[in-house]
Amino acid sequence: MSQELNDLIVGILMLGGALMSLAAAIGLTRFPDLMSRMHAASKPQVLGLLLFLLAMAVQFESWVLLPILGVCWLFMILTAPVSAHMIGRAGYRTKHLRPELLTIDELDDVVGRAQQLLLQAKAGAPGTNDGGRADRVDDDPGAPPPAGSLDDDALPATPAAAPEARPGVVSGAEAETSQGARRPEHRPGG
Repeated sequence: MSQELNDLIVGILMLGGALMSLAAAIGLTRFPDLMSRMHAASKPQVLGLLLFLLAMAVQFESWVLLPILGVCWLFMILTAPVSAHMIGRAGYRTKHLRPELLTIDELDDVVGRAQQLLLQAKAGAPGTNDGGRADRVDDDPGAPPPAGSLDDDALPATPAAAPEARPGVVSGAEAETSQGARRPEHRPGG
């Protein structure tokens, strides 16, 4: 490849990476809340880094460098969504969001139920020991489990009510752990 074509490709890739970084910076300063800024910080930076790494690969023209650059980009593509998710969850829990900007708030019911369970456990609800700690707090009092759920209340209480044995399904007796606590049924593959 001629040096002029090589320099042109490297320049285009670096310019694209710089524009992606600029888009992320503008999004961080212009977007109104944490949830929007989280996307601006994570999405364009992964593509921008890929463009910079491709520019390095084209500039150095070395096959030995490609696995190192690939591993660098792989770690970025694996860690950026996870860190954005964790930042978003932490921001939601600490109320660093603007609810009027959310189209759908899927976590509202989950957080409300968790707060109720926490209050129930702290208030010394039935089933607490003398330390005030709930041995077992029912997460869905009185609610029938949906079909196919992994609800701990859905386990059969007596062997007569147990469903027919299927491979991979844990029966009620097998669901007892060494501490006597129950765990949900395990159905591998569905």
